[in-house]
Amino acid sequence: MFTSIIDFIVNTVGTLGYVGIFIMMFLESSFFPFPSEVVMIPAGYLVFKGEMNMYLVLLFGILGSLSGALFNYYLAVKYGRKFLIKYGKYFFVKEETIIKMEEFFKVHGHISTFSGRLIPVVRQYISFPAGLAKMNLFVFCLYTTFGAAIWVVILTLLGYFLGDNQLLIKEYLHYIIIVILILLVILCFWYYKKQTKIKGL
Repeated sequence: MFTSIIDFIVNTVGTLGYVGIFIMMFLESSFFPFPSEVVMIPAGYLVFKGEMNMYLVLLFGILGSLSGALFNYYLAVKYGRKFLIKYGKYFFVKEETIIKMEEFFKVHGHISTFSGRLIPVVRQYISFPAGLAKMNLFVFCLYTTFGAAIWVVILTLLGYFLGDNQLLIKEYLHYIIIVILILLVILCFWYYKKQTKIKGL
């Protein structure tokens, strides 16, 4: 069934072109559980074949990701807090925990949003706590776009240089994710030290 979904996505991108990229990346970034790899890598391959423009592929991929993230953000703003306060106790989520999470995102939302966009699985859901905390919309969009752009560029370039070689794509993607996670750990450590130094002052 999942293979059929992937085939449908690839065909949609091929048929609808840039609009297909936008729609698929919107869904991937919001609530539909499929990896962005099956959208942007084939798009990169189509760029290699001369059937698509690199800059437009990147633009529509990033815009789709941002739009999906904004959808989740506003969903959390409108329904999230009430839902968690009402039903969170059944999942061991207390109101004090929700308040602490909101306070954390008000202070550290930018680094959390940026980091979350680069971590598999997390990237689809990082917009929810940002929305719950009513994080500054401009800051949210800025760091979401920055994080999404890095991921979209990586996937598109993989498709461009490796084409439809699935084995090489999986191998390279595995190493890329490891490198990204290591860099994020370094970034978070640097951020933590910086914040500690500021508080010390």
